[in-house]
Amino acid sequence: MQLNIYSDDNYLPKGIEPVPMLYPFWKQFIPTEKYPWSRLYSKYIELSNSLFKMTSLKEADLVIMPINWRAIRGESWKSKVNKEAENLSIEFAEKVANSGKELVVFFAGDCCAEEIPIKNSIVMRMAKYRSKRKQKDIIMPSFTEDFVEEYLGGQMSLRHKSEKPVVGFCGLAVPDSWEKKLKTVLFHGVMLTKSLELGVSPYKGQILRSQALKVLAENPSLVNTNFIIKNETVFLNTQDVEQRQKARAEYVKNMVESDYILCCRGSANYSIRLYEILSCGRIPIFIDTDCVLPDESIIDWKKYCVWIDEKEISHIAEKVAEFHSNISDQEFLDLQHECRNLWKNRLSAEGFYTNFNHHFSTK
Repeated sequence: MQLNIYSDDNYLPKGIEPVPMLYPFWKQFIPTEKYPWSRLYSKYIELSNSLFKMTSLKEADLVIMPINWRAIRGESWKSKVNKEAENLSIEFAEKVANSGKELVVFFAGDCCAEEIPIKNSIVMRMAKYRSKRKQKDIIMPSFTEDFVEEYLGGQMSLRHKSEKPVVGFCGLAVPDSWEKKLKTVLFHGVMLTKSLELGVSPYKGQILRSQALKVLAENPSLVNTNFIIKNETVFLNTQDVEQRQKARAEYVKNMVESDYILCCRGSANYSIRLYEILSCGRIPIFIDTDCVLPDESIIDWKKYCVWIDEKEISHIAEKVAEFHSNISDQEFLDLQHECRNLWKNRLSAEGFYTNFNHHFSTK
């Protein structure tokens, strides 16, 4: 089903790119860098004409806010709001409200669970707390490169079932400390000054990962571990392309050489790693922190993950071992394919936008 959509680049602040959904219609914004992440949307762009048609406001089924709200709110809780961009976006929203059309606003980034000052909009977020979710919040995946195509030569690397599961993790995990507690107090203070709800500490994910890794490492009779634990996010913090590529290669190698990968929230209540794991055809060990995942009414997420409530972290090794023992050799192989197919068909950029219309009741 092709959807008629409308947007207007006159409401796109100077120097700010539009939401990727609009790349095919405003081609000057399509990324041209050689780095793999710039190719996240290439297959979507190829398909876009069969999925969407840019029309007038009157003919549109849906209206797309041209700017990602992250560019207004800022990337993190420390950021200042871009008031000029916010005013321009509110002006666009008022124009749409007068037309009676539904407005879709994209909100990515670490602050994406916050409310936005646009009434009656449909907000496409990467994170929300299940206990606070509203009817018009739609959870979307965090798009990642295709690990099989980019790093594995187009050939999925399958693992055969061993007696004990191999649990992998490569990334940031820092135990709780007085420093983290003080930073959390600072976070709450900043949120209060901005008249925002206090929320959960952005350091919670680092601490939970550290707790889970510790429990897994202390149970060698149940699981084998393959951990590379870092105290900083090397891949995101460096501008050195060679160092970034080296860090990525290490990350992928760790994933390929493991059966299950630990997956827990980051600064926001979602995990990019979840989608990277599925892209690679590996099985996530997902720590649920009151999360909402994409298409929960359609996808049986517990079929694809070892599901761990955050209150059950002390039992994570037993739960992984139990899951592994209850799956046959063939089911273990099949699940790797199913994880990969889930990502391709619904959680990649092209998969998500192919199914975009399912979220809306359009004429």
